[in-house]
Amino acid sequence: MLIKHLLLLAAILASGVVQTEAAEQHIAQGMLLKVDHENRVVTISCSAIPGYMDAMVMEFEVRQPNGLNSIKPGAIVRFNMVEQNHKVYAEQLQKLSGESAEAEPAEAARLSILHSVVNPAEAARAVQIGGQVPDFTLTDQTEKLTRFTSFRGKVVVLTFAYARCPNPNYCFRLSNNLALLGKRFHDRMGRDLVLMTIVIDPDNDRGKALQGYADTWKADPSAWRFLTGSLPEVRNVADLFGMTFWSDEGFLTHSFHTVVIDRSGRLVANVEGNQFSATQLGDLVQGVLR
Repeated sequence: MLIKHLLLLAAILASGVVQTEAAEQHIAQGMLLKVDHENRVVTISCSAIPGYMDAMVMEFEVRQPNGLNSIKPGAIVRFNMVEQNHKVYAEQLQKLSGESAEAEPAEAARLSILHSVVNPAEAARAVQIGGQVPDFTLTDQTEKLTRFTSFRGKVVVLTFAYARCPNPNYCFRLSNNLALLGKRFHDRMGRDLVLMTIVIDPDNDRGKALQGYADTWKADPSAWRFLTGSLPEVRNVADLFGMTFWSDEGFLTHSFHTVVIDRSGRLVANVEGNQFSATQLGDLVQGVLR
């Protein structure tokens, strides 16, 4: 009888029924919000997985944390979501490139790399995550000189755009993300949170034209500044965030960057590309506001 019991127990253990339930796995994608290195836990604003879960913010244990140090908040990541024994894990976590499948940002990304090779001094000026953002002064839509350091004590979300951009997935999409942030955090706009759009076409977007561009977004200048200046001044700000742009047959080709800066003026995230949602950006900003 004892031998029969031992054989039965061995069979059950071999099947894994007692100790481990079957793992459910899904390929997931989202924006990295936080990394807890000590506990090997990441917080991710996940995109929806049809038939499995809605878009939501989730914490995951990372069982194999190799390479985790190289991924910073704001990165768009793809990973294998494993649900097992009532816990969820993130495995094979990898940062996605800031490139888009569309031609212009892909070209911009490639030329940005070339630009950094040809002009290493300019590339070295880019602020790293956790670094202090240098002060700069530009002119807003009310023709008022605006210093970046005047917003100390507030969280700043900054992106780049120009009024004549022909593709709605480019400047319009990035600006619309800011507009949706304004709605989500409407009670904190101007007081705790300031939006900035650096306008990269000063030859065409100045004075009344700049005011008109801001008006299309119903931007309150106390909360959302549309800023420009001379071309060298604008390029100076772009260089701080690794953003490149140049004229191409009457329009501008440029890389995509959405920047989050904390209350002390330190860079929290530099989100590249346009493959993220306004909700994910808002989840990131919410954590910084706290």
